[in-house]
Amino acid sequence: MKRSDLERKHKKVNLKIVENEKELNEAYSVRTTVFVDEQNVPMEEEIDQYEDEATHFVLYDENTPVGAGRFRIVDGYGKVERICVLKQYRKTGAGKTIMNGIEKFATEKGLRKLKLNAQTHAIPFYAGLGYEVVSDEFLDAGIPHKTMVKHTLIDELQSIKAEA
Repeated sequence: MKRSDLERKHKKVNLKIVENEKELNEAYSVRTTVFVDEQNVPMEEEIDQYEDEATHFVLYDENTPVGAGRFRIVDGYGKVERICVLKQYRKTGAGKTIMNGIEKFATEKGLRKLKLNAQTHAIPFYAGLGYEVVSDEFLDAGIPHKTMVKHTLIDELQSIKAEA
């Protein structure tokens, strides 16, 4: 497996599932910096009613939180949400590290389909990870988005078995 630029430059990069209040606050801190401070999303929209039911992830460079995301199970599929990386860590593989960890988590939960609402500027990033656009453009917090989906490795393995 190819290591990201982030992993090569920063030996102690670690994606962690949030286990305590300190880690949750670190995830919220990254999200606040990216979405509220940089993109002007209102705080009351960023931290919402789904926080308690979500599984939260934080990406650390040593002990510094540099990225975050959350995951929920909605109507039998995995919903990937709030993926963000601090500005100085973008284009280093940090986002891919977060997504790979969330996708692994979803596969371990036996989920067959993942869904996310991508900001339109991020569509090429998600497409590079195997997500496909399935909606027209819509606004979320005043930012243009499109819904994207990806079928998990479970479906791919079942397709291979069916063909054999």
